[in-house]
Amino acid sequence: MAEQSRYDVVIIGAGPGGYVAAARAGQLGMTVACVDKFERLGGVCLNYGCIPSKALLDSSEYFDLAKNAFKEHGIKIDAPEIDLAAMMKRKDEVVRALTDNVAKLLEANKVDVFGGTARLKSNTEVEVRSDDDGSRTLTAENILLATGSRPVQLKGMEFDGNRIVTSTKALTFDKVPKRLVIVGGGYIGLELGSVWARLGSKVTIVEMLDRIAGGVDGQIGRRVLRILKNQGIEFRLKTKAVGIDPKKQTVRVTLESGGKQEAVSCDKVLVAVGRQPLTEGLGLENAGVEVDGNGFVTVDESYRPSAENVYAIGDLIGGAMLAHKASAEGRAAVEIMAGHHAEVNYDAVPMVIYTFPEVAAVGMTEEQLKKRKIPYCTGTFPMTGVARARCMGETEGMVKVLSHRKTDRVLGVHIIAPRASDMIAEAVLAIEFGASSEDIGRIMHGHPTFAEGFQEAALVAQECSIYSG
Repeated sequence: MAEQSRYDVVIIGAGPGGYVAAARAGQLGMTVACVDKFERLGGVCLNYGCIPSKALLDSSEYFDLAKNAFKEHGIKIDAPEIDLAAMMKRKDEVVRALTDNVAKLLEANKVDVFGGTARLKSNTEVEVRSDDDGSRTLTAENILLATGSRPVQLKGMEFDGNRIVTSTKALTFDKVPKRLVIVGGGYIGLELGSVWARLGSKVTIVEMLDRIAGGVDGQIGRRVLRILKNQGIEFRLKTKAVGIDPKKQTVRVTLESGGKQEAVSCDKVLVAVGRQPLTEGLGLENAGVEVDGNGFVTVDESYRPSAENVYAIGDLIGGAMLAHKASAEGRAAVEIMAGHHAEVNYDAVPMVIYTFPEVAAVGMTEEQLKKRKIPYCTGTFPMTGVARARCMGETEGMVKVLSHRKTDRVLGVHIIAPRASDMIAEAVLAIEFGASSEDIGRIMHGHPTFAEGFQEAALVAQECSIYSG
């Protein structure tokens, strides 16, 4: 470990926000320290969230294809079996490779990494405590807070790490639970529900709202619900989990809907009702950093909270709790520290739900446009009309383009498709650069590709705009 203790910037947290900020600060010529409490760099995303979940989603998808879809393609496989231990080992190897890459990235940009728990002593001093090195103080011209978030814990459903678990534990089960109840119908619940349902678990998702995937376009959400039901996942909407009683053999979950209660039994309960900013023990008060009523650090447009010399990004400041949003904010924050102009366009933040087919979106939903009374056009195109989807035998899904009725500018794009996570990049670019639906329609798209669905939906949207006439 480096002996230096004074830096241009000390970054607390080495997740997607922190490590990207650290690398960018190094590129800008700053002296940089990055403090992280995890054994491996990469934060929750790389170690316990985004990456391991996608590794299991891909593995479970291959198993499901072998079991159900290959016959259509003339491929016969007799009773494929799951080797869950091998699947978990592969997941861990993927995580290890990517976290090793983060370490190499920081080393290449001359970032000093300190393992341990960080605490603010002031707005220019960070105390680092570790079991190996004891305590030391780092002095900084600037401090960047990038500690991320943790799962929300419900009263009466406290995590025990065995029967009542977080998403982290649900990525490490040593056997497939026969029955799994998931409390929360957001993207975490849908993704992990998909993993274990494909591997043979009877999955029930409990959601207190009348819809799943809150925040997505309503038409898309309804379509996803139908698709996942057809895949065997049970949904209990407008239902609350009001109590959990772990027994020796099973867990009894009390559900309440319409004023009536009933108990369901399962082997595991995953509570996935959201995440909250991780500020406990950070010493925010020592630096004069203020938080709002929900515990989020309040910042201005330059990511500065109420304290001088301090910046905050990612899940700590609210908004969409997404790794790529944190990365963009981290890059912008250190560029501002260096005297550059930088900002993040929050109208162009993509979101992806890695079910199958995938769900991806950017920009405004139809409900948001109606609420704001913005005149708009809608263009939709089904995957049944996309040649590439036909070739794959994956025609479930659609592309929806929302454009301004008067200017034809693209305002939102919403996709259900096997490659939606990749398709959405073009839509993000379109919104970032103010493209019209006519622009998208006129751009040549390769054939046959899924992206043609976006082009066709844009052409439909253009037909209704005043601009097109």
